[in-house]
Amino acid sequence: MKVFGRFILHTLFGWKIVGSFPKELKKYVIIAAPHTHWQDFPLGIAIRWAEGLPANYIGKSSLFKPPFGFIFRWSGGIPIDRSTSSNKVEAIVNLYNSKENLILVLAPEGTRKKVTEWKTGFYYIAKGANVPIVMIAFDFKNKEVKVAEPYYITDNMGNDFNFFHKFYEGVQGKIPGNF
Repeated sequence: MKVFGRFILHTLFGWKIVGSFPKELKKYVIIAAPHTHWQDFPLGIAIRWAEGLPANYIGKSSLFKPPFGFIFRWSGGIPIDRSTSSNKVEAIVNLYNSKENLILVLAPEGTRKKVTEWKTGFYYIAKGANVPIVMIAFDFKNKEVKVAEPYYITDNMGNDFNFFHKFYEGVQGKIPGNF
């Protein structure tokens, strides 16, 4: 699958990866931004395959129903019921605690639309599961996927978010006005 993924990512899409994913870590949260277009999803899948990265993502449970649900599971999807008011962060922390290996990719914006503030779920998941955060940037202007070193959050959420935002400065999403 690596060869196929690299062919798609590098040859067909024309993208390159700057940096590398931590091979020594079994558990971490990846935040992928900017998330401005549906094309971010196939790009993410191509990265997953090209890097041989056993990463998962969460999606609304309706995506996982027949006839196409198997595709989302096969590509690393984990269904989540968004119709209930259950504590999703706690459920995902419990998922981390029950598994030996788990790499979960989340979009900090929580949507493809323009937002003024990021969602905080990824932060509380990393904190609750005691795992680092790896930032990746989809820079459509330069056709680069930028991968940061693992970041271990501190007790200062404001400083942590400033660090995250600084990494994404100058990055251009597919729809620049949405980031």
